[in-house]
Amino acid sequence: MQLKAHGPSAVDGEGLTPRIRRHVFDVRRDWTLAGRQEQKPPSGDWHTWLVMGGRGSGKTRAGAEWVHGLATGAGAKGLRIALVAETLGDAREVMIDGVSGICRIARKHVPDFETSRRRLVWPTGAVAQIFSSEDPESLRGPQFHFAWCDELAKWRHAEETFDMLQFGLRLGSDPRQLVTTTPRPVPILKRLIADPGTVLARMSTRDNAGNMAPGFITALENRYGGTRLGRQELDGELIEDRPDALWKRADLEALTIRFTGALRRIVVAVDPPSGIGVASCCGIVAAGLEASGRAVVLADCSVEGRSPAGWASEVVKTFRRFSADRVVAEVNQGGEMVAAMLRSIDETLPLTQVRATRGKYLRAEPVAALYEQGRVAHAGRFSALEDQMCDFGPDGLSSGRSPDRLDALVWALTALMLEGQSEPRVRGL
Repeated sequence: MQLKAHGPSAVDGEGLTPRIRRHVFDVRRDWTLAGRQEQKPPSGDWHTWLVMGGRGSGKTRAGAEWVHGLATGAGAKGLRIALVAETLGDAREVMIDGVSGICRIARKHVPDFETSRRRLVWPTGAVAQIFSSEDPESLRGPQFHFAWCDELAKWRHAEETFDMLQFGLRLGSDPRQLVTTTPRPVPILKRLIADPGTVLARMSTRDNAGNMAPGFITALENRYGGTRLGRQELDGELIEDRPDALWKRADLEALTIRFTGALRRIVVAVDPPSGIGVASCCGIVAAGLEASGRAVVLADCSVEGRSPAGWASEVVKTFRRFSADRVVAEVNQGGEMVAAMLRSIDETLPLTQVRATRGKYLRAEPVAALYEQGRVAHAGRFSALEDQMCDFGPDGLSSGRSPDRLDALVWALTALMLEGQSEPRVRGL
């Protein structure tokens, strides 16, 4: 019986006898039978098992099964495992408690999560501790036999965090690590692929179609099939930078800093969505200006699928979080409605409306020039924003979608560094 596994079964057992239904579900829970070959550890001598896959392809299940198998197998007593995610919240919500997380797939020897100590403890004596890419220094000191790194290509301080982990991966006779990630052409991922100690497994979303809602794959294929975004997010391909894009990932990597200094001015820029729905995104980017004249992109707080009141609330929340001086909002799509929505949340909000009179590419070019001159830095990695930046060419994004996050970035940096020039036109309320 060939079954695919990832999260809850798409088979509900309707029409089966109770005995056969129990057998089917028992088989599905037996990872030796249900797991696909690419979801299981490779044989031979390796240091890093790198699993690159599309959304929903079964990466998390592979990681959870590998860790749980180590923690419940022979020699598990005293085993120390690191679980590293983009944030601590991701580590718990995806790697531990998620639909395909460790605690959900455990069939026996279910571990306890000790919240205060941020660790999983198995009855066998194995312990897994969670870490965040936001705090590389937390990996200075602990040591491990094994590690599972999830969504490495999205990590905020990827290089520093990964380096700290390598220094701690020093227990036992054969320390190893699993990296599960949706591919993005970031330098650290390219280096891992080229490392002779890495074994690479590729998975696509289609491989796991049997465990997804009917029509899900077809709907995504209709929308994203053949696009760069579809090849990356569905096929699990590592797509290199677009040749005619205004930004390159290596350049953005070099401009990423751990910012702790003072800023003389901070703005929050907003690119409101043109509609309401799951696919609609409101671009929200916060940026500040140093006394030296360099701009620092502080955060990408963009939200998707929100109502006008929902994204307006997020704008005000971001404004207050960074104690910003001003909100800059594009009004081409919503006109006075944009100002009305923001003022309904906070009537005292200092607001500037901006209206584009030329195309997005022409507006973005002078901002890209600021990056080339080294006059802009990023206070961390902003994966979704950087994906748009490195896929934005003269004809827009390769997916055909609106570059909402990038638009917000352009407005923010224009307000901080280019205001007063003829394009874009800026007017205050």
